[in-house]
Amino acid sequence: MRELVEGHAGLFDAEVDQLSAITTDWQLLADLSFSDLLMFVRDVETDELLVVAQMRPYTAQTIYYEDLIGQRFAPGDRPAVKRAMASGRIVRDGEPDWSTGVPVREEAIPISFDGRVIAVVTREANLSMVRAPSQLELTYLQAADELSAMLAEGSFPYGGQPRDRDVGPRVGDGLMRMDPRGNVAYASPNAISAYRRLGVRDNIIGTPLAEFDLDDQAVLEALADGEPLDSEVEARGVVVMRRVLPMLRGPEVLGAIVVMREVTELRRHERLLMYKDATIREIHHRVKNNLQTVASLLRLQSRRLQSEEAREALGESVRRISSIALVHETLSQDSRQRVSFDKVAQRLVDMLSSGLTGPDNPVKMSIHGTAGELDAEVATPLALVLSELLQNSVEHAFPTGGGEVAVRLDRHANDLVLSVRDDGQGLPPGFTLDDANLGLQIAITLVTTELHGSLEVRPAEDGCGTDAIAKVPLVPRDGDRPGS
Repeated sequence: MRELVEGHAGLFDAEVDQLSAITTDWQLLADLSFSDLLMFVRDVETDELLVVAQMRPYTAQTIYYEDLIGQRFAPGDRPAVKRAMASGRIVRDGEPDWSTGVPVREEAIPISFDGRVIAVVTREANLSMVRAPSQLELTYLQAADELSAMLAEGSFPYGGQPRDRDVGPRVGDGLMRMDPRGNVAYASPNAISAYRRLGVRDNIIGTPLAEFDLDDQAVLEALADGEPLDSEVEARGVVVMRRVLPMLRGPEVLGAIVVMREVTELRRHERLLMYKDATIREIHHRVKNNLQTVASLLRLQSRRLQSEEAREALGESVRRISSIALVHETLSQDSRQRVSFDKVAQRLVDMLSSGLTGPDNPVKMSIHGTAGELDAEVATPLALVLSELLQNSVEHAFPTGGGEVAVRLDRHANDLVLSVRDDGQGLPPGFTLDDANLGLQIAITLVTTELHGSLEVRPAEDGCGTDAIAKVPLVPRDGDRPGS
């Protein structure tokens, strides 16, 4: 919608935002009025009427099976829209329009902003579907007329957004009409059933809300203030979501409609998911603690050894365990099973920099680029790969002095490229991956078997140092599991 409006109607950003706010909340008007809604703006270049938004009702059969967005009409083809745009008043056609093949009653509602009409919304109802209206339908239509008047005067949509918009109550889920004093003038069968499940046994129609509602004070305050209210009521294990919508005429509160929906099962599933997430985080926390305990035991054991080679081997094992522990620590802090690998990589660089470098081996480590979020089953082996490549560079690239090791993370649509470059002495003559030491062999195995990727070790492009480049797919390939 925004592109159409900005490209043809000559409206300012604030005016476009107002139209966007209307289309965000106008499903309610479509359902209450059993009507299709179309939004028209005037093309400033051609003077045609341009359809920029459309909404179909859930409560009635639509008139328009095809989308009309982007279609243009001569002003004479839509006289009610033309008159509403010129006068700034609601226009109701007296005679039905048969241009669609069925009799259509049209109402044109002007949308004003800072004193000028910027658009017109039409309510278009199929009269061939009309029958003797029930009390429920009369209540719907009365509320629709009041909302239309509020739309024309700028008090609808309400400020702010309802919570849980995707699962929020709709008109058909249950509707209750209240007068300005908080007495229930009408309640639909679904609304009565919702209160029955909450434990209310008496008739609620004609009854003050305070006599049966558990949250009546908040509702009455919203009614008095003319402000919408989103709330939930829970009793006897049943949860009902409600939205209170005051009906206004200028400063006067005419009453309110309350749309409601039972969400007991939804909330139960949400609580189960929260419990599951908390359990998973606790498991990751305990795994991290256990890994740190193992690392501590290995450090203690290494201090008792006389062999320098054995101590170095245990030190490498400690660093590998610590790399895995970092991933589990990150997972323990978030309910999602995804890891910000940038944070893991930075902590790995910091840990290895403090453990492997020093005055006698002044190697500077840096990290560039971004990897974004990765699934836990990808982040864990990739952290080990990074750890092994960094250790390999520090231990073998600088036999006689310090240097620099740079890590780069490049995230693409289908893969992630992790490269570790050093400016050290380079590869020995005739080197192949078959000659790799244990750390590099571990990295190769993890990349090819766990991550279904590839690892290449080659001389740096500038001829100074070594590049180790791991490419990891992030989408399923040939039956492999997805990486992201």
